[in-house]
Formats: sequence, C-alpha cells, structure tokens
Amino acid sequence: MGEVLRKIWRFTWKTAMWFFIVTGGLTILFRFVPVPVTPLMLIRCAEQKVDGKEMKLKKDWVPLEKISGNLQLAVVCSEDQNFLKHNGIDFEAIDKAMEYNETHKRTHGASTISQQTAKNVFLWPGRSWIRKGFEVYFTFLIEALWNKQRIMEVYLNVIEMGNGVYGAQAASREFYGKDASRLSNAEAAGIAAVLPNPRKFNAAKPSAYINGRKSWIIRQMGYWGGVLNYEDKPASDPVKKRKKK
Repeated sequence: MGEVLRKIWRFTWKTAMWFFIVTGGLTILFRFVPVPVTPLMLIRCAEQKVDGKEMKLKKDWVPLEKISGNLQLAVVCSEDQNFLKHNGIDFEAIDKAMEYNETHKRTHGASTISQQTAKNVFLWPGRSWIRKGFEVYFTFLIEALWNKQRIMEVYLNVIEMGNGVYGAQAASREFYGKDASRLSNAEAAGIAAVLPNPRKFNAAKPSAYINGRKSWIIRQMGYWGGVLNYEDKPASDPVKKRKKK
C-alpha cells in the first residue's frame, strides 16, 4: 500500500511540475509571439461543421499600435474600467456584481479583460469550478509575465467579436470596411457594445439595446478624456465622475 501511495505521489508531483513548466513556457512564448489559434475558435469551427454550416474563421493579427486607441479605450469602458489598476481580479467589481445580481433578473458579470484574455487563449468555454480555477491561475500568470499593453494586444486580437469573427482587425473590416487603426470612437463603441454576446448582436446593424450601450460607452470614453494612458493609473473610477456632474 505504501508503494502505491508513493507512486501516486510521484505521478502527481511530476504531472504538476510539467503542468507549470508547459503553461509557464507557453505564457512566456505568447508574450512575444502572436497567438495562432484559440480553443474557442476551434470549438466554433466544429460547431459550424456539425450544424452543416460553412466554416467561418476570420482573424488577422495586428500589433497594438495598429489598433485604434478609440477601441482600446472603448473595451476598457465597456468591460473593465479598473483594467489599469487591478492585478487580474477586480474584487470591487465582484462585490458590486453580487449586490446587483441579488435584486435583478438580468445578472452582471465581473470578469476582467485579463480574465477574458486568459480564458480565450488557454481554456475552453464553460462555467465549472475546475475551469474557473484554471482561469484564475492563467490570469495571475499573464499578469505576472505580461504587461498591460500585451494583455490588451492579445485580447483585441483573439476575442470573439462576431459570428466567426475574431479580433479587432477582422471585426473592423467585417463591420465597417476599414482597418482597425482607423476606427472612430462611435465605431469602436459599436464593437465594444456587442462583446457580451457577439453572436447575437451585430455591430454594423445595432439594435436599440446596442445603441443604448454605445451611447453609454461613448459617454464613459469622454470621462476618460478620450485616451487610455497605460503609464498612468486612474485615481478614481470614471463612473463616479459622472455622478458629480
């Protein structure tokens, strides 16, 4: 019995060691190299094939400097206004979401841009506690090994922005017929507005709900001064500034 336990322990220890080596190595690699494909992209292609639909996978990696600052700011205003301040997990946003969800039917999430990036690059879709645990691990890993600019660059190149459309460049061409570097603040807000459900909503054909989200995002961009400065962390939440006006 003792020998069996020792073998189990050695197997577990070696598995954990190789897991940390492989995941750490991939994270370091993706700090410098474009992410070629994500699990979600492959899953969506498989779903399309099973449903008898034509496989659609539009993606075109571009460096952050070729992605409009309007879009960078728009996704922060829409998805994670504490992006420059937190270390991957926004505990303040989690508390607010829990309070909101207790009294509203339509629930709010609190996933940060860092969490969404980690989930998209390394993991599969799902809501299990096991997957959530891996998400937290990879979130802290990329926060430790990447800077905020790299997290934003990867996020804006791999995130699902439409049906079969991934990343800022592909979305800009699909919806507006232009490069991501030329997006106006309204167009950037349109893309950011559909991110919670990009397969249901269309940035080029916004519903009344999406137009409402666009207007809110544009206002938030104005409170930020229209610029996302990675060197300066906001002293306060821009949403709070709105209440003072």
